[in-house]
Amino acid sequence: MPDVVRPPAPVLPTGPTGLGTTAARPQPPAPRQAPAPSDPVGRLHCPPAVRDDPALGETVNERLVEWAEEVGIYPGKLDMVRKAGFGRLMMLAHPETDDPDRLLAAAKCGLSEWSVDDHYMDGEVEEARPELLGQRLAIAHSVIDQAHLPRAYAPQLEAVVRADPVMRALRSGLDNLARFATTTQVRRLRHELGIMFVAYNQEGVWQNTGQTPPVWEFLMHRHENSFIPCMVLVDAIAGYELPQGEFADPRVRRAFTIAGSASVIVNDLYSMGKENPTDFSLPRLIAAEDDCSLEEAVDRTVNIHNELMHTFEAEAAALAMAGSPELRRFLAGTWAWLGGSREWHATSARYHGDDANAA
Repeated sequence: MPDVVRPPAPVLPTGPTGLGTTAARPQPPAPRQAPAPSDPVGRLHCPPAVRDDPALGETVNERLVEWAEEVGIYPGKLDMVRKAGFGRLMMLAHPETDDPDRLLAAAKCGLSEWSVDDHYMDGEVEEARPELLGQRLAIAHSVIDQAHLPRAYAPQLEAVVRADPVMRALRSGLDNLARFATTTQVRRLRHELGIMFVAYNQEGVWQNTGQTPPVWEFLMHRHENSFIPCMVLVDAIAGYELPQGEFADPRVRRAFTIAGSASVIVNDLYSMGKENPTDFSLPRLIAAEDDCSLEEAVDRTVNIHNELMHTFEAEAAALAMAGSPELRRFLAGTWAWLGGSREWHATSARYHGDDANAA
């Protein structure tokens, strides 16, 4: 087993100097490593993972699989969940804590979010019913933003929620998160999940009508359907809180959602080998719209990702200079999250099969 590497707290690649800005100062760049043979997008502009603790990732992963069995998501496919290494993702993406309970809280929320896609959308776990998607998401949303029906009708809604494993998982994940996060932080996540559900409904329209979205619309979709629900827990899992006024600042929101869009473009790139060629992804849509080869479309997709990442770097550095210590820490944590997520995508069996180095 490789040695556990525990670097200092994450830092932005560029940033301010002066009293009180140590956490945001740039560090010497890590040596550039050649991409692994299984890495098709070695030109991606993305930081390396801040730390890799395989034992901690495995602990979180096994506890996550146990929880998935308890709530009933991924029945008969728990080995697939285990091999994907979602616990490793959270270990890589949240390097500011070694607490397996906190990392497990993030993993439960993340896997419940993934289960919406895998159960309702992609048909990986149960038959996809795009004609029922809006209805299912609306009822699931009643768990995210708890619906309060009159007493005569509330038990009927509750019976539907308890019978659906995805809804049980969403409820369980949010309830558990409240052990570690403030009310405001949990509310943030609930809000981001609502945005994600809007994007899922958009995808349902494409499926039901046979539409192929133009690239601009798909990029807008990726703004709404990204890793933001996972990333928004950066401060909660690390054990501090970014003040709501700064979190809601439009400039912070812009930088943060740009990072979210970059994160899901990484997913588009690494998931191409796993998904059906008819599934929508940025490279495939670029290839169709621009009438170019898939190889060229991948290259253009990497360029789009890198543009977003450079924009986040520049804007985050400016925000860190003017913001609170918590904002500097949150932006640096977001940068670290991106690096951890990219490392997971490059090694997870979810995208590379059983031969991937997922440990």
